[in-house]
Amino acid sequence: MGIKTRSTVIIEGNTSGEILHFDAPISFWGGINVETSRVVQAGHPQIGKAIAKKILVIPSLIGSSSSSAIILELIYSGLAPKAMILGTHDAIIPIGTIAARQMGWGSIPILTLKNPDFKTGDWVTIYSNGEIQSEKV
Repeated sequence: MGIKTRSTVIIEGNTSGEILHFDAPISFWGGINVETSRVVQAGHPQIGKAIAKKILVIPSLIGSSSSSAIILELIYSGLAPKAMILGTHDAIIPIGTIAARQMGWGSIPILTLKNPDFKTGDWVTIYSNGEIQSEKV
C-alpha cells in the first residue's frame, strides 16, 4: 500500500515514474545540459545523472531567470523530466512549462511540497489535484 501526500499544484498534470532526488541546490541554466538532460553543474552530487523521464525532487533551486528557457528546451526536445516536486515555490521554472504548453509542445506537472521525503528510486504517481502516491518497495 502506498503513502499519500498532498502538495500544492503550480502546473497540474497526471504522471507516474521514478524519483531522482537532488541532494544539493541546482540551477537549470548552466547546471543541466539541454542536449543530454544530464546534470553538469560542477560539484553537484547528481553530476552525470540524466533527468529525462524522471520525477525530480528538488528541495532547493539556485535562481536564474534563464532556467525557464532550459525547461522549455528540454520539453521541446523530449528530454524533460516527467514532473518536478519543488521544496519551495518558484516563479521562474513554471514559465518554461507554460510557454511549452502554449506552443503545443506539452507540459509537465510542477508541485511544491515543503521537506519532500522522497528518495531516488522511489516510484510515485502524481495526480492533477496535487495528491502524490508513493509506492514504497
